[in-house]
Amino acid sequence: MAPIHQSHLIDSIADSLQFMSYYHPLDFIQAVSEAYEREESAAARAAMAQILINSRMCAQGRRPICQDTGIVTVFVNVGMDVTWDAEMSVTDMINEGVRRAYTLPENVLRASILEDPAGKRKNTGDNTPAVIHYELVPGDQVEVFIAAKGGGSENKAKLVMLNPSDSIVDWVLETVPKLGAGWCPPGMLGIGI
Repeated sequence: MAPIHQSHLIDSIADSLQFMSYYHPLDFIQAVSEAYEREESAAARAAMAQILINSRMCAQGRRPICQDTGIVTVFVNVGMDVTWDAEMSVTDMINEGVRRAYTLPENVLRASILEDPAGKRKNTGDNTPAVIHYELVPGDQVEVFIAAKGGGSENKAKLVMLNPSDSIVDWVLETVPKLGAGWCPPGMLGIGI
């Protein structure tokens, strides 16, 4: 089993975040294209066309799809038999990858993280620290999943504690129309129970 090199993890994190900033997933592009073909409303078709044009321009120019490039959330499965060729902790390596991605001179990404959210509210300038979730698993590999999400889209997040007799569907149907504007289209609901 070969050791995992510090530079490999850092570079992988940085490269992934840059890639995610300017490419939509293929299934998303296909779904919007299919919806565009079926849509009867001229305004809705125009909005979907703009999303597809923007997506193509960002991919070709390697520029962020959205000015809000998210809060970096990392899920790391670390094999219990992994050996490291590293001087930094895994947390420090991940944050260094985030730092490099968000400050890359060719495509600087907007940083949204504050050093002291409840105090001075000073932006870190490099989007660190990431939110990191660890799991120790059998094996000799490290598996990393990254999501750059949040920021503006989470301004519309809602949390509720329902009584056992309350209807989740009724709560959703009552809440969504009250969200209003302010999120980036297309609006997609993620409901966690």
